[in-house]
Amino acid sequence: MKSFLLPAAHKPRINEADIDRTYRQHRLKVFIGIFIGYAGYYLVRKNFSLAMPELVKEGFSKGDLGLAMSGVAIAYGLSKFLMGSISDRSDARKFLSLGLLISAVITLFMGTKVGLSSIAIMFSLQFLNGWAQGMGWPPCGRVMTHWFSHKERGTKMAIWNVAHNVGGGIIGPMFAVGVLWFGTWQAGAFVFPAVIAIVIALISFILVRDTPQSCGLPSIEEYKNDYPAYYNENSEKELTTKEILFTYVLNNKVLWFVALANAFVYLVRYGVLDWAPTYLSEVKGYSIKEIGWAYFAYEWAAIPGTLVCGYISDKFFKGKRAMTTMIFMLLVTIAVLVYWLNPAGHPLVDSIALISIGFLIYGPVMLIGVQALDLAPKKAAGTSAGFTGFFGYMLGTSLLANVAMGYIVDSTGWNGGFIMLIGACILSIIFMGFSWKKEIEINNGKK
Repeated sequence: MKSFLLPAAHKPRINEADIDRTYRQHRLKVFIGIFIGYAGYYLVRKNFSLAMPELVKEGFSKGDLGLAMSGVAIAYGLSKFLMGSISDRSDARKFLSLGLLISAVITLFMGTKVGLSSIAIMFSLQFLNGWAQGMGWPPCGRVMTHWFSHKERGTKMAIWNVAHNVGGGIIGPMFAVGVLWFGTWQAGAFVFPAVIAIVIALISFILVRDTPQSCGLPSIEEYKNDYPAYYNENSEKELTTKEILFTYVLNNKVLWFVALANAFVYLVRYGVLDWAPTYLSEVKGYSIKEIGWAYFAYEWAAIPGTLVCGYISDKFFKGKRAMTTMIFMLLVTIAVLVYWLNPAGHPLVDSIALISIGFLIYGPVMLIGVQALDLAPKKAAGTSAGFTGFFGYMLGTSLLANVAMGYIVDSTGWNGGFIMLIGACILSIIFMGFSWKKEIEINNGKK
C-alpha cells in the first residue's frame, strides 16, 4: 500500500513549445477532478442524519443516535491532521480517489441490516467513515499548491471550496430520488449516494495528476513566474514526516495562531448553523417549513460569499489572507448581533441576518485553509492544512459549538449562547491579527 501511494515520479521535460498548451489542459482537468472529487466526499458524509428519523421509529433513542453520529466528527478532526501528513508523501491522484472509494464502501455497508443493527456498529462505521473522509481535503490542498501559484490561489481555492456546498446540497434531493427509485429509505440514504460516489472516485482518478513534474512540466512557480518567499530548488524535494511535523508545522508559531483562529471561526459557523432550527423555533416562532428555508439559505449563501472573499483576497489584498479574514469576521460580528437582538415578529430581518452570516463566514473558513498552505512549504501543505482543520473540528465544532454551547444555553439561556458567539468572533480577529505581520513579511519576500 505504501509503495502504491508514493508521489508520482518526475518525467522528462516536454518540448518548450507544448508546455503552455499542456499546462492549461492539465490545470483544467485537475481542477475539475478535485472539485467533483471533494463534492463526492459530501455525498457520503452526512447520510446518517437523513436516516435518523426512520431509526427513531424503529426504537432507537435520539441520544443514542446522536452518540453514533458523533463518530464522524471525532474521527474526521483527527484524520484530517494525521492523514494530511501521509498525503504530503503520497500521490494526490490515488490518495483522493482511494479515500472516497473507502468512504463509499463503508456507506454502502451502512445501508444493510447489519450496518444499522446496533448503536455500537453504527458508531464504529461512522468513525471509520470519518477517518476516510479525512483523506479528502489534504490531497486537494497538495494539488492546489502544485498546480496553482501563490497569487492566484485565493480565487482558485474559493471556487474549489464551494464543492462541499454543492455536494452537501445535492444529498437531500438525491435521498428523495433514491427512495422513489429503490423503494426503501436505506437505499435513498446510503446505497444510491454511495454508488454515485464510487463513480465520482473513478472520474477523479482519471482527471487528477499529482504534480506538474509528473507530467513533464515545470513547477508552477516557474510556469507562472510567481516565486513565494524562501522558494528554491529544495522546495520540490519530498520531505520526511519528521521534517514536516517538527520543522514546518508544530514549531510554526504563526500556524498555531491561525489554527486557534480557525477554532473560533468554526465555533461561529456551527454555533449558528447547528442551533438555528432550535433558536428560530423557540425564540422567533418559526414553523418547520420556515426553518427549512432559512437553513437552506444559510448554506447556499456561502457560495457567492466564498467566491467574493477569495477574489478580494487575491485582487485587493494581493494574497494577504489575514486582513481579508479579519474584515469578514468583523462583518460576521455585526450580522450575529442583528440576528440575536432583532425582536420576534420580524422574520425578514432574521432571514437577512442569517443569510449575511452564511455569506460571510465561509470565506474565512476557506481563507484560513489557504493561509495554512501559504505558511508552509508545498510539500507540507496537507499537514499544515490538516493541523488547522484539527482545531476547527475538534475544538471549535465538537467541544465548543456542540457541547459547550448546548450547556451554556441550558444554564444561561440564549443570551449566554450569543455572548459566546460574539466572543468567538472577537477572538478569531485577535488571533488572525497575530499572523498579520508574518504574512506581510512572506508576501514581501522577507524572513
